[in-house]
Amino acid sequence: MATPSLKAVKERPFWWHAMWALVALYFFLCAINIMGGGLKVIGKNTDWLQTAIAQGDNPLVALLAAVLVTSIVQSSSFTTSLIITLVAAQEMSVRTAVFAVMGANIGTSITGIIVSLGTMRIRRQFRRSYCTALMHAVPNVMTVLLLFPLEWATSVFAGKGPNGEPGVGVLTSLAQWLTNAIGLGEIGKGTSPVKVITKPVVDTVKDVIGWVTEDAAVLGGVLIAVVGLVTLFCGLAGLVKNLKGAMLSKMEGLFSKVIFRNDFFAWLSGLGTTIAVQSSSVSTSLMVPIAGAGAVKLRRVFPYMLGCNIGTTVTGVLAATANPTAGAVSVAIAHVLFNITDNLVWYPLRMFPIRISKWLSSLAATKRKHAFIFLATVFLIVPVIGLVITEIFFF
Repeated sequence: MATPSLKAVKERPFWWHAMWALVALYFFLCAINIMGGGLKVIGKNTDWLQTAIAQGDNPLVALLAAVLVTSIVQSSSFTTSLIITLVAAQEMSVRTAVFAVMGANIGTSITGIIVSLGTMRIRRQFRRSYCTALMHAVPNVMTVLLLFPLEWATSVFAGKGPNGEPGVGVLTSLAQWLTNAIGLGEIGKGTSPVKVITKPVVDTVKDVIGWVTEDAAVLGGVLIAVVGLVTLFCGLAGLVKNLKGAMLSKMEGLFSKVIFRNDFFAWLSGLGTTIAVQSSSVSTSLMVPIAGAGAVKLRRVFPYMLGCNIGTTVTGVLAATANPTAGAVSVAIAHVLFNITDNLVWYPLRMFPIRISKWLSSLAATKRKHAFIFLATVFLIVPVIGLVITEIFFF
């Protein structure tokens, strides 16, 4: 008697995977806003964010404090808006604010790295995901290493201003000149469509936890952030699961032949996506599971991330010109100049940041503790130690 063959498992149709991938994507986007919202609640109610960034006029303090703050709240838009507010209120000089904006550009990379950690169970996928996240972090760090000493040195050589204030560097001088030349008028601040569509879920989580914790605002912020983190990994797991199989093959063809067919289209995609959602944290983090699943080739990820860096400056310009002051607009323009430099320098020399990203991701895939070591070192240990050393020896 012949042994009955095992019944073949029926593969789910494409539309099924697409539907659940969209559901997972929605909760993934909700999670980023929930987590960031909870951390902002903590910062606003402890009043340490403003104190950390606004302390003193030392450029290194401004840089490291902005890295630390942005790493914690996971939003360069939040940090940049805070910096612009401090400048508009004359609580921070434009010179110091420019150094702080540089730090915000490093700190914003942490969201993508956290997202990549959700794929650690599958080594090959984690290597691709982590490499994708690093292609945002590495060029930002390298640009700071290039521009920070240049800006600081030229500010020292510039000497004191007419009223005895510290001199400004080449980036700040150019930003101030452009502010005077452009003469931007008042522009209304845009609304992120991502925030609009995720608002019901985000508000529900905040309201429920706020009701439970009542007057304990800091505890409520912690709980909101934890719920956001759990939702993030659940949404990421669902997104990755439904990107595989039949859906991946169709998406790979769409991305490779249409959206990411060359570097210019990849760059435009990053620029357009970030302008549309008004958050580089969202646009860069969204690429992590997509590239990790193999739908986008790693060589196209780098120009996409450069485009995201340009796109994120649009939000800052809109925020600065909503209630324009010369100092606030100068900081926003300095942010634009920083990221234009990032693009102009590292795209022609892309082999260096790409190779560094691939090397670090291979190292992390082999021994996963290296991923956490890099994360803690760049976004926490170095800023904290730097702040302590600077506080001891410069104040």
